[in-house]
Amino acid sequence: MAQLSRAQLLVYGAIAVAVLLLGARWLGSGAADGGDQAFGAVRSGTGGSSVEVEQDEGGGLVVHVAGEVRSPGVYRLAAGSRVTDAVERAGGVTARGSPDAINLAATLADGQQVVVPAAPDAGGTGGAAVPGATPDPDAPISLGTATVEQLDTIEGIGPVTAADIIEFRDEHGGLSSIDELDELSGIGPATMEALRARLQP
Repeated sequence: MAQLSRAQLLVYGAIAVAVLLLGARWLGSGAADGGDQAFGAVRSGTGGSSVEVEQDEGGGLVVHVAGEVRSPGVYRLAAGSRVTDAVERAGGVTARGSPDAINLAATLADGQQVVVPAAPDAGGTGGAAVPGATPDPDAPISLGTATVEQLDTIEGIGPVTAADIIEFRDEHGGLSSIDELDELSGIGPATMEALRARLQP
């Protein structure tokens, strides 16, 4: 067999090196693709799917944001988030909303519903006083905006219970149903009936 010349050896050596480099590059890109698949949920969270990120990290809580927000729905937030974070996540308060009616600084709990009520004068009178008119003492009171003084006018509700209702409402970031007040101690069936008759969600 004829011996290879030095030039031929150099050519074959260069080809071998090129093949090795291409093979290493191909293996590296495959590993990178596998890494993307393994951590794809985490990376996608930097865009629009924060739910997958928080699930993979094993933390967070789920809350339902309803009422006068631009994008009502169920959202996953980081543990320790406040009501204001949930409202912002839902697109913020609409022009009809009354953010001052809820405690925006309250800490969220997993499974909590945050309801942003409409302002008393949004979309009609809504129980708000009409200029020049005498307020109707029997007019329904908005649960989302009721004051201690207003609740005190309800039969069976004194100043202490009224303050407890306001505190309970603020701790939960608003209430979507009057029946939720049944969880308060000191409110019996008769009082609940009086509340249902005078309050509106």
